[in-house]
Amino acid sequence: MDEPLIELKGVSKKFGDKKVLDMVDLQIRRGEALAIIGPSGTGKSTILRIMAGLLAPDEGEIYIQGQQRLGLIEDAEDPIGIGMVFQQAALFDSLTVDENVGFSLYQHSHLPRRKVRELVEERLKMVGLSGMADRYPAELSGGMRKRASFARAIMANPENPRDRPEVLLYDEPTAGLDPIASTIIEDLVRQIQCTEGGCGSYVMVTHQESTIRRTADRVIMLYQGKVQWEGKVHELDTTDNPLIRQFFSGNIEGPIQVAG
Repeated sequence: MDEPLIELKGVSKKFGDKKVLDMVDLQIRRGEALAIIGPSGTGKSTILRIMAGLLAPDEGEIYIQGQQRLGLIEDAEDPIGIGMVFQQAALFDSLTVDENVGFSLYQHSHLPRRKVRELVEERLKMVGLSGMADRYPAELSGGMRKRASFARAIMANPENPRDRPEVLLYDEPTAGLDPIASTIIEDLVRQIQCTEGGCGSYVMVTHQESTIRRTADRVIMLYQGKVQWEGKVHELDTTDNPLIRQFFSGNIEGPIQVAG
């Protein structure tokens, strides 16, 4: 079997007195589409930030394509590119879409501005935002801002092939969107996975059932800091796991403790 692209071994993380991750083991393999689900506050976004190298675990080991990561992403380059799409799009309001999407290349590459602009236009076309390069984030809808953040996440420097993300990490990409805008984003996630210049694997944190069913191949459920269930999407309908049953029914009665 191929070596995992990302592997977490015994990863734990506390914030104050609260342990949000407790000895979590997790593997992401090439070509995989993984959804991480669970109640709010159970460490889902935390695990994405640890995978991205933006946050260090208190305990445990992180391996990127078999190479142990020591410290944060800024301390040493990973052997593969990992991109992250944040929940709120995280665009700079004072910059145009072009400047947002091409930010890393404008700031850190030696490419001429004309070439960066060409690369930006290519990525914007991939996400259905052709002709929007000179708009500002405030001039875009919520769904369009999400798509612009996707374009930024898959932007790569052609002078450095290793810069292209092989894994994308999505943090609630359909949160706050209406059902039609959500469907557009869900389809785009799959399209990027299958398109040259996109990414082959991704991990998505989401609460929305439509997003889980349309974008994931495998699902894991986090609760009380641990992986409580894992399986294929179709197994969600047949499992008798009480946590999964309660989560998808929305019932307040069950093993998931509801905060008052």
